[in-house]
Amino acid sequence: MPEPGACLVDGKQTRLLPVSDRGFLYGDGLFETIAWIDGLAPLLDRHLQRLAHGCERLALDLPERTLLESEIHRVAADSSRAVIKLIVSRSGGERGYRIDANAGSRRVVLSSPWPERPAHWYREGVAVRVCSTRLSSQPLLAGLKTLARLDQVLARAEWGGDEFYDGIMLQAGGTVVCGTMSNVFVVRNSVLLTPDLSRCGVAGVMRATVMDIAREEGLRVECRDVELEELHDCDELLLTNAVSGILPVNRIDTRVLPVGPLTRRLQGLADARFRLR
Repeated sequence: MPEPGACLVDGKQTRLLPVSDRGFLYGDGLFETIAWIDGLAPLLDRHLQRLAHGCERLALDLPERTLLESEIHRVAADSSRAVIKLIVSRSGGERGYRIDANAGSRRVVLSSPWPERPAHWYREGVAVRVCSTRLSSQPLLAGLKTLARLDQVLARAEWGGDEFYDGIMLQAGGTVVCGTMSNVFVVRNSVLLTPDLSRCGVAGVMRATVMDIAREEGLRVECRDVELEELHDCDELLLTNAVSGILPVNRIDTRVLPVGPLTRRLQGLADARFRLR
């Protein structure tokens, strides 16, 4: 098992948290999972923009950017590649759900070893399944990466082993939202589709990046409700994640899919910018 990396809590080297922390008690907080590559976090601006948006939505004190950047560099200093987890939670108060007007925020920044992924995943694709666990709908939290992840925990518990890389999650109405740890793109008739996330789901930073890249290349991009049948009847299917980049899907449940030219084109463009693999 890899050794745990460095960890800072409010700037101090420790792995201890007060049990009164509302992130621990209620999931009252946000997190970002950041790729660190050769001394840089290439998607850091997007991560910090999403964090700032989430803090505003939750009325949570946002730490200074310079402080966050400094602590990210501190925990990653000894690594050429690492995964940095940045957590901002509400730092306690009186017992109960009511937010104490004087409660501040707590910062946790920790590093983990870079996950080595088989090269054939990027060449040949990965398999996914459709989960029976549905995502909870809450428009006030839609798009945010909150600490409350029980929907994803239950969905991931639906399968063991390594047959499937990820599980596709639907909302209560049956439309596609995302994977348990990824965003979803569907290619149909040369159009790049990604599910609308106005009711639930996480608006991933790599998702936003891929949409921007595609539009820069003159590709047609649509963000709308995506029916499950469109996944089973698509030309190409791909997943995005801030650490793994772009992964083609070669099978959804029992249906085999090709790794198509649009996926390859987007992979090449993203690789040229970020070198995530």
